[in-house]
Amino acid sequence: MQEEVTSKTVSFYIRTTKMTASVLKSAMRMYLQHHGKKKAVKQQKKAATKSEPKQGKITVKDLAKQNAGMVNIEITPKNIKSFERYARKYGINYALKKDKTKDPPVYLVFFKGRDQDALNAAFREFSQAKIRKANRPSIHKRLASYRQKVSQQNKDKVKNRHQEVSR
Repeated sequence: MQEEVTSKTVSFYIRTTKMTASVLKSAMRMYLQHHGKKKAVKQQKKAATKSEPKQGKITVKDLAKQNAGMVNIEITPKNIKSFERYARKYGINYALKKDKTKDPPVYLVFFKGRDQDALNAAFREFSQAKIRKANRPSIHKRLASYRQKVSQQNKDKVKNRHQEVSR
């Protein structure tokens, strides 16, 4: 059983007219080069993720580890997704924590103190988008107004046809 676990099997699929030792040797060399490159790329990715701090939505614990002083604000559950979009756009590291003591529950958004200016800009853009959306008439109202206009035009056409026929 132990021998089966420690031994590895590799399958090669080679298209050739004649299988020779040199063809097999070159195929094995190519496989080992490819396998070595894969390992090197994995190690580089692993090293890069360890050295760089996380970006975007992170845990409160990870945010506290960055030693930048944390500040928090309250946000409603409806606005969480739209806030996340603007936070990513401005490159803000933040953490969400649900405050269950209040009814209805409120979410606290923690962020680094030095990100205050970026957060203000993100909220300014977020609030402008909300105001534009609120001022825009609903699609149902626009459809109702178009229906009225079309029905009035149709009534006018019918009246005109009747007058033309009776002459």
